[in-house]
Amino acid sequence: MTTTLSKVEAPAVDVAAALRRNRRRRGTRATVVLTALAVLVFALFVVTMMIGSFRIGPFDVIASVLHLSDNAGVDFVVRELRLPTAMAGLGVGLALGASGTIFQQVLRNPLASPDFVGVTSGAGLAAVVAIVMLGTGGLVVSGLALGGAVLAASLMYVLAWKDGVTGYRFILIGIGIAAFFDGLIGFVLSRAKLFEARQAMHWLTGSVGQASDTELRLLFGGLLVLLPVAVLLQRPLRALDLGDDTARTLGTRAELSRAALLGTALVLVALAVSVAGPIVFVALVAGPIANRLLGPATGGIVAAALVGAATLLAADLVAVHLLPTALPTGVVTGAVGAPYLLWLLATTNRQGAGG
Repeated sequence: MTTTLSKVEAPAVDVAAALRRNRRRRGTRATVVLTALAVLVFALFVVTMMIGSFRIGPFDVIASVLHLSDNAGVDFVVRELRLPTAMAGLGVGLALGASGTIFQQVLRNPLASPDFVGVTSGAGLAAVVAIVMLGTGGLVVSGLALGGAVLAASLMYVLAWKDGVTGYRFILIGIGIAAFFDGLIGFVLSRAKLFEARQAMHWLTGSVGQASDTELRLLFGGLLVLLPVAVLLQRPLRALDLGDDTARTLGTRAELSRAALLGTALVLVALAVSVAGPIVFVALVAGPIANRLLGPATGGIVAAALVGAATLLAADLVAVHLLPTALPTGVVTGAVGAPYLLWLLATTNRQGAGG
């Protein structure tokens, strides 16, 4: 009898040890990936302030940002001219990366992205109306864009609700709302004067170099609150991956958790769009890239946020400094993201995961 019990206990001990080793490997890999991504984002952040018509060394940039030096010329270029752009690229990238991976995990669809479900279109319509019909700019445009994004998200959630929110219904209704708002944007632009239309199209393309200090403070204030909230909600997010019935068995209130996660993601993307305009594809690609880097420890919101920041900072460097003519950041992200979307559509259809 004792021999039989020991034979039963031995495999259980082996399984427990294997699980602990696997958990340690996943934790180690996640730590390495997060550290590497943070270093990359920091490097791109510094490089954004180094290059331009007036080149500045990396240590001079860091000293100026941290107020460790007293060089009037360097301080003016770094703090007044380049730091707002670098901060906008960092903050908008973090917000888009985090919101994109939340969308994809909650809706359980790799094609789910705020770019396609009406949020950015609602912000774009409000901004175009402000520019063309109200003749305003700056903070007013950003405020109305934020309101338009929240209104579009609320409308989408209400229309998608039917004893809960399912992924495909939410996405399809979002695509319909986006098409409706895009049509209204085209109508408003057709009534605009040439200068107003050009200003509106520049905003609609998306650029990180147009934010004011007030907009940046609002964005980073939102990030300081919402990113920790998203991380805290990550456990119910993983439970939702197992299905609503299993999530309820594990003690997760499925609809409440889904609403909280989607609300967090929607406010993040609304803040990002209000600062930089509708920059496309960053939210779509950040999550899958982070998952590839993390391996078995997929679904990391912090990793996706860092990938989004690195992607946007790199795209802005290319758009401003590596092309023959400086272009808005959204042009580069669109040029890179469109082939990725086509590849994703093809692979998800072959795997039966795209609907």
